[in-house]
Formats: sequence, structure tokens, C-alpha cells
Amino acid sequence: MTGGPESAVLPPSLRVALGLVAALAALVVLVFGITYADDSEPGAVDARIWAVVDGTGPPWRHLAVVTDFLGEPVGAVLVVAAVVTGCLLLRQPRAAVFVVTGAGLTVGTTTLLKPVVGRTIHGDNLSYPSGHTAFLTAVALMVSLLAAGRLGLGRAVGTAFVLAAGLVAGAAMGWAQVALGSHYATDTLGGWCTALAVLPVSAWLVDRTADRLADRTTAGRRTNPPTGEPTPVGRSATDTVPGRGRRRL
Repeated sequence: MTGGPESAVLPPSLRVALGLVAALAALVVLVFGITYADDSEPGAVDARIWAVVDGTGPPWRHLAVVTDFLGEPVGAVLVVAAVVTGCLLLRQPRAAVFVVTGAGLTVGTTTLLKPVVGRTIHGDNLSYPSGHTAFLTAVALMVSLLAAGRLGLGRAVGTAFVLAAGLVAGAAMGWAQVALGSHYATDTLGGWCTALAVLPVSAWLVDRTADRLADRTTAGRRTNPPTGEPTPVGRSATDTVPGRGRRRL
């Protein structure tokens, strides 16, 4: 996890914009969590959306199943492994750490929020926020963040690029979850916002930790130079020492 500012996983030009997005997304997660706490029925918006996409037949249902697999434990591990491998092939260890950390924190956050909110679907199945939607959104956000940094995108273009990637991934997984009857639409919106809230913070933490480790390593090299007795200035290694003859210093 070494590297300078140029290898930051959260590009400096995007920090303020994505920080504001994260704060707004966290507020949405909180409001929806309070609204649907301990609920077991779809809201008005959920019912309307469910009526449109529920009962989707082939080939769309097959596509929904494949998309859903990407958020399942096996599928998620394969996705993360593929992205991490790409980062390592590009010699970006900090980015690889970011992918693992970001995915873990995002999924962990949804897992912790579900019993707190207590919203259920199909009996006792906790549903808010959608972990599948949060995961795929997080992966898209991380990949687009890394791409924006490598391409040197500016604040406006970079922010739009990252948010667009997250929106496409979140919408795809959200549609699959509703079409398969696994989540209410508002659950998927909550999952999408959870990823938007967690990822900028994850990126900042990884960058801060990596920079501190790099600074400590640099400082250690300066205060602890390589051992060995230096030759005094103005005296060669074979100068004569009075009373002792010639010897190497």
C-alpha cells in the first residue's frame, strides 16, 4: 500500500463532490430506514413498480437471474477476485486493497443495517437495504474511480462518469431484485445509496492509511541509514595511523 498522491484511489479533484454525494446518500438511507422500519408491506411506489416488472418472462428473467448471481456469495467473490487480479496486473496494490476494503465495508454495512431497520419481505426475510444492489453498485463505483484517476478526469467529468457507472450498475441489479421478487424497489434504492455513502469514505481511509505507511517508511530510511563505518573526509582507506603502522580504516 505504498505510493504517492498520484496513486490515490480517490482522485483529489473528486473528493469534495463525492463527499457531498456520500453525505446526501447517507441521509436518504437514514430517512428510508426510519420510514420503513419494522414494515412488512410494499409502499405505494413499491407496489406500482412491482406491478410493472413482476412476473417477467424469458429471456428477461434469465438475465435477471444472471445479474442476481453477481451479488450472491460465489458470484461476488468471483467479481472481486477478477477486479483485484486486474489491479495487480496493472501493478496497483493500493487499488487492489481498495476493492477488497470497499466491497467488504459496503456489504458489511447493509448486513448491519438490516436487523436495525427490521423491514421484511416474504415472511421474516430482512430486506432493507438491498445487499445485492449495494455490492454491484460499489464495484462499479470502485472501477470507475480507479479509471477516472488513471485517465486524469476533471471534477465535473470525473464525477459524472463515476455516478453514471454507479447508476447503471445499481439500476441493473435493482431491476433484477424487484423482477425476481427478492426486494422492494425502495430496498434497492437504499442499497444504491448505501454504496454511494460508503465508497468515498472507504477510498479516503485506504488513501490515508497508505500515505501514512509510505511516510513512515520514508522517515525510517532517513533516520536509519545503511550501517557501516564511513571513511573520514580527507583520509584514504589506507592512511597510516601513528604508532600502529598502516591499516585499513
